[in-house]
Amino acid sequence: MTTNTAAADAAPAGRTGILQTTSAFAAVLFSGLFAGFLTTVLVLEASLRSYGATVYTQVRLVELEHLDDLATALLPAALLASIALTLTIIRRPASGRWLTLTAVLLLLAALVISMTISVPINTDQHDWSVLAPPGDWSAVRDRWQLAHVARTTTAALAFVLLTAVVVPLRRPPAQRSQSRTALPTIAPNYADMWAAQIPSGRRRRRPVRRGVE
Repeated sequence: MTTNTAAADAAPAGRTGILQTTSAFAAVLFSGLFAGFLTTVLVLEASLRSYGATVYTQVRLVELEHLDDLATALLPAALLASIALTLTIIRRPASGRWLTLTAVLLLLAALVISMTISVPINTDQHDWSVLAPPGDWSAVRDRWQLAHVARTTTAALAFVLLTAVVVPLRRPPAQRSQSRTALPTIAPNYADMWAAQIPSGRRRRRPVRRGVE
């Protein structure tokens, strides 16, 4: 009866462990890819600030061909995986649950920024012409880039927090103690110590066996 109960309790625990491992891997993977993607675009946009309206418009039109599709795939995947990870550890008395919850909020902030600022500007820029950019192109550029800096920051922080949960920055105390250099120990010779404490006159001498002549 006890064996069956232990097996029944171990099954849900095993499923929870598999779900936690899978969601943790997916959360770090997709949030890292999303943060890296946003960082790459940020570097490109910073480089475009030294060029005029024609070059900026042409590069933006190239960016909008497929880069939006990549962001649309990565952000929801990272958000769903982070929510799943949070649900698996939220009931456990560990500090990691607050880190994952904060990462979810940061990813939600990135989603809100994208939907309210970045995506509407992207939609308008699809109709821009390289030969005749709009007169307020620089103001639109600045607004988009500021929003992009904000969501890049939130995505990068979410990735760092998720990584801190999945791969702890500090190892458990047991592993730290095992990793320390162990000093060599010399096992004491208890027989010699016992013999040294007995006076020489009271020591028992072993009988000497003589061979048969």
